Amino acid sequence: MEWSWTGVLYHPGWVVSTVILGLVVRMQRKGSWNPRACPVDLTGKTAIVTGANTGIGKFIALDLAHRKARVILACRSQERGQAALEEIRRKSHNSNVHLQLVDTSSLRSVRDFAHRINQEEKRLDILVNNAGASGLPKAMTSEGLELSFATNHLGPFLLTNLLLDLMKRSAPARIVNVSSANHWRGVVDFSHFHGENLTYLLDSVYNHTKLHNILCTNELARRLQGTGVTANSLHPGIVMTEVMKYYNWLIRALFNIVGFFFLKSSMEGAVSSIYCAVSEDVEGITGKYFDSDCSLVLPAPLARDPALARKDWEVCERLTGLSGGKDR
Repeated sequence: MEWSWTGVLYHPGWVVSTVILGLVVRMQRKGSWNPRACPVDLTGKTAIVTGANTGIGKFIALDLAHRKARVILACRSQERGQAALEEIRRKSHNSNVHLQLVDTSSLRSVRDFAHRINQEEKRLDILVNNAGASGLPKAMTSEGLELSFATNHLGPFLLTNLLLDLMKRSAPARIVNVSSANHWRGVVDFSHFHGENLTYLLDSVYNHTKLHNILCTNELARRLQGTGVTANSLHPGIVMTEVMKYYNWLIRALFNIVGFFFLKSSMEGAVSSIYCAVSEDVEGITGKYFDSDCSLVLPAPLARDPALARKDWEVCERLTGLSGGKDR
């Protein structure tokens, strides 16, 4: 009988063994820390989660709501945000969950959102900067900033700074910035903020923004020493979320097929963010980077350069209008 690869691939034994292997891999994807085993109660605490209408952000918000926190879903879409709000209230049995609209690609929108929060909220204990996107088209915002850099870094940078005074008054408080292991492939070129010298190939621009996330988190932690407010960054894992929605259909299809067996679900991807936001293990830890299994690891060498972090911070202050102190 003639042997062929086609016969092997269609053999029932091959199919069954492949499915079993895939299920085993799925079972081994989870980190060692289990949010459900963490007894932390957040009654009386207030948390903001950006990008909370879908994916990782929604599961982070749901966990915080289960812990009885007052949770503010910071979303761009009223319709999708409202749907997430109703779902989280229903599943958590917590009616103290609220929706506020913000588009992190717009500095004006971020300022308006921060103004409302500072006017309406008495405290802010947890800020999770989760909103972000990969594969955004080549474009500039109306404020003269490259779209991906505005969405993934400069918007969250400005938001965090505008809420710092409220967080200091609420100390101890935590800032959690969702970065990515992709930052290892990123570089720092400040002309990128204006859309210059960029190559829009797959996730290259996204990778650069994630490196900036870690650099500015480290500098923020240094500046916040002694305030009771901590700031850490993390890698959520390679997760099946809508972060890929801006890629063409073929790349999304391949990502989804591979992802079913080998990538984390949004619920699993939320674990490291929840860990940094609530775990007693992280109390007092600041300026660190956590892997998707909640272990403390070293980021890329560039991300550990304190001089570069200070320079990055200063550039971002100027670009967001903070350097003159008019927004603080």
